[in-house]
Amino acid sequence: MSIVLVRSLILYIVVIFSVRLMGKRQLGELQPSELVITILVSNIATLPLEELSIPLITGITPILSLVCFEVVMSRLTLKFPRLRCIVSGRPQVVISDGKVDRKVMKSLRYSVDDLMTALRQNGVFKLEDVQFAVVETTGSISVLKKAENDNVTCNDLNIKVQNENPPVVVITDGKILERSLNEINTSLSWLNSILKKEKKKAADIFIMTADKNKKYYIIDKED
Repeated sequence: MSIVLVRSLILYIVVIFSVRLMGKRQLGELQPSELVITILVSNIATLPLEELSIPLITGITPILSLVCFEVVMSRLTLKFPRLRCIVSGRPQVVISDGKVDRKVMKSLRYSVDDLMTALRQNGVFKLEDVQFAVVETTGSISVLKKAENDNVTCNDLNIKVQNENPPVVVITDGKILERSLNEINTSLSWLNSILKKEKKKAADIFIMTADKNKKYYIIDKED
């Protein structure tokens, strides 16, 4: 038991030192190479604890080697932009001038749900409020709102307004989501009437959002 405790303490110190050496980043901000190193280090650190027959140095050596390799790679990627693009990739513009780029979403394997979740995490609940959205190399998304939606607020002008209900996706990639219609207390017949009014078919729509006040927003597939 004492051997396990001593090994645990030593490996704990080594791993903490290694993480500090790699730099200060939150888990969600790790580059792909850093994430790989983190996973490998955590797996290697468990081996001397699970098998006491394995010498402690056998676990420490590869951990320090991997961390040193990561530090060297990070220095090289700072010096050579092309290498940085190969290792970490490039930021991808997923919404440009208010239009969703389906090709970029497909290449990133980004679903409509992923996009809407990322926008909500940035405080944006309506697609029509977005001017640009960029998926960073860490997987996080950066959002620039349209100027008319981001400058003066009603609070600045002392204007009282009613709170709005957040919209939900009712059509995604041509498929109608009846569960979403139930969430906003509306029916399929209402949706069909809107499609008829707009002279569109569900199969031709990439994204359609709507709220409880029957306000809707449509992005066609050709957009």
